[in-house]
This record gives sequence, C-alpha cells and structure tokens, in this order.
Amino acid sequence: MKYVDEYRDGALAQTIAAAIRREADPAREYHFMEFCGGHTHAISRYGLEDLLPANVKMIHGPGCPVCVLPVARIDMAIACARRPEVTLCVYGDLMRVPGSGGMSLMKAKAEGADVRMVYSTLDALRIAEKSPEREVVFLAVGFETTTPPTALAIRAAAKKGLTNFSILCNHVLTPAAIQTILQSPDVRELGSVKIDGFIGPAHVSTVIGLQPYRFFAEEFEKPVVVAGFEPLDVAQAILMLVRQINDGRHEVENQYIRAVSEYGNEKAQAEVAEVFELRERFEWRGLGDVPYGALKLRAGYERFDAERRFDLVEKPAHDNPACECGAILRGVKKPRDCKLFGTLCTPDTPMGSCMVSPEGACSAHWTYGRFREAAKAASRAEVVAPPREAVA
Repeated sequence: MKYVDEYRDGALAQTIAAAIRREADPAREYHFMEFCGGHTHAISRYGLEDLLPANVKMIHGPGCPVCVLPVARIDMAIACARRPEVTLCVYGDLMRVPGSGGMSLMKAKAEGADVRMVYSTLDALRIAEKSPEREVVFLAVGFETTTPPTALAIRAAAKKGLTNFSILCNHVLTPAAIQTILQSPDVRELGSVKIDGFIGPAHVSTVIGLQPYRFFAEEFEKPVVVAGFEPLDVAQAILMLVRQINDGRHEVENQYIRAVSEYGNEKAQAEVAEVFELRERFEWRGLGDVPYGALKLRAGYERFDAERRFDLVEKPAHDNPACECGAILRGVKKPRDCKLFGTLCTPDTPMGSCMVSPEGACSAHWTYGRFREAAKAASRAEVVAPPREAVA
C-alpha cells in the first residue's frame, strides 16, 4: 500500500538502528517510555527492541484508554446496563473488560442486559432516534482522539431534541497522566521506574498538537518526541530521543510531521470545549486519582449525563490481586512479570484489561512477543542439540 510500505522498509530500519547503536553512549543507559498502546504494538509486532542496543530500554506506558478504565467505572457501566429501560452502547473492546467478581458487559448481556456493540457515537445516536421508548446510553471512553466525536454526538442530540440519549463519560487526558507518572513515587522517590524521555502519542497529538507537552518537558527536563505508529516512525523517534539526551536537551520534537502540528486541530478542540470541562479528579487504573485528568459535561449539557440521569454511584472496587495490570500501566513491570500472563490470563480468558484491549501491553506481548520468544528458544535448542541426522 502506497505510503505505508515505505514506513516499513526493513533496510531503512536497519540503517536507523545502526545509527542508534552508533550514537548511544555505551557508558550510560537510556530509558524511554512509549505512552501510546499503538506504539507498544508496533514495537512488539516489528521486533524493534531486537534492533536496539542493550542499553536502550523501552518502557510501556498507560496509553490504552480501555486499560486505564478502573474497575469501579466498569462496575458503574454494568449497573447502568442492567437497568431494564436502558440500552447501553459500547465499543467492542470494552465488552470483555473484567469488573468486580469477574463480571463484564459481555456477561451482563448474556444475562439479559441490552448491551449493543457500536462502531461510532453516531451509531448510538441512530439507535436513540429509532427507539424513543428506550434510554440509550453511550459508554464514552478514550483519550483526546475520541472525545470530539462524542461532543459532536451530544450537540447533534441537543439539536434534534432527543430526550432519551445520554453518555457515561470516561474521556481522559494524556498530558495530565504523563505529569502524574513523572510526579509518582515510582519515578521521583523510589526510582523504580527510570524515565529519560517519552515517545509522545500520535493520534492524540493530531488533535491537541505539540503545545501541551512543552510544560512538563521543561518542568521535569524530559524530552518528548511525538511519533507516528509505523515501525520507522518509532525507530526514528528513538534516535531523536538518544540525540536529545546526548546533547543535554529536553525539548518537544515532532517526528510525525505528516499529521501533527504545533497547535493541533483547533476546530476539534473548540467542539470539545463547547461541551466538556475538566474534572477535578478521576481515577486511572494503575495511576490512582489523576488531578484534572478527565472530562465531564458542562452545565448546559448535564441533561445528557447518564451518571446524573440514573443516579449512578462510583463504588470502591479493586483489581484481581494477582493481576499486575496496574503496575504494567505505570511502567513498573512488564507483562511477562505477571504470573498470570499466558497461563490463567490469555485473550480468551482475560484476567485484566491489559489483555483485553488490542492496544494493551499484555495483548501486544501475547500476540507478537510470545512467538518471537518461542522462536529464540527453538533456535537456542538447535544450537545446543544439533539435528539427529548431523549426529549420525
């Protein structure tokens, strides 16, 4: 496919990797967090870590909107779906995220709840128009990328005079999460997570631009390189980060110049600002309460707030104690550090959200990493034990 294959050129990838190996100072280590789950999948799918020198280490971040949704919010969605008058519309990857007691929206649907998978907010809006006798609730989830479509749907519902449409709002904000990570004890006090720089998210940055990252790049002296999702994008971003560290710089750079600008999509930002405002606090799985890390509906649109309409209450809830999803989202652990990974926890039987979502780190390691590890193990076995024919 034109303009995609060009960003997957193996020879060029080797050239960039050689530059990283040449320019990375062997006397130090480089720790870079890729915030976005799309980058995590690119790294796993194309084996980018195998091309990097041992002293350049990648850390998985919390850039999966389904993964960071805490159990309490999943429980709230299930409680909403169980109301007899409600039709809950959700994206497909939310259906199997475990709530308390292993319950999920998929299981609630099997028990009779009216839960419907949709591909866009407009699908939910159409259902509300066609079913005026039903209370149609859209489970709104995502970073800045998916917030503008929700805002447009709400404005459309207001224009059409729909009284049976509302949203359960879980839209969260990327810069606030990055700042929370840098202020966390794991980074600042304990030093258990060493972060020298960030690969900034791609799709999010097409909306918000580069400007929001400049504050914490300066405040925490951590360079940020916004990168696209293709393997050459990520490889070039790593090289740009290595060069910034070597030069003692902490700037915001734009590798994804074909899609991201300084101030982003200002029209989309205006649509969001019309409908939403900041929440003072919102819980992220793995990060805890993130100050001003999420959105809520403005006063003029509160009639579309499902939490208010149905008196939904967020009750304390906890992850499976054996699941390391929270630590993985903070970058403290990798998927293979979880004792459930690949045994009790697989895509068919997910114990945590990181294995459910296509953007989750555990899903990426299961889908791509385990086969690479198996291939390496087989290769080592062949070296240790040559073929029987050779022995004969």
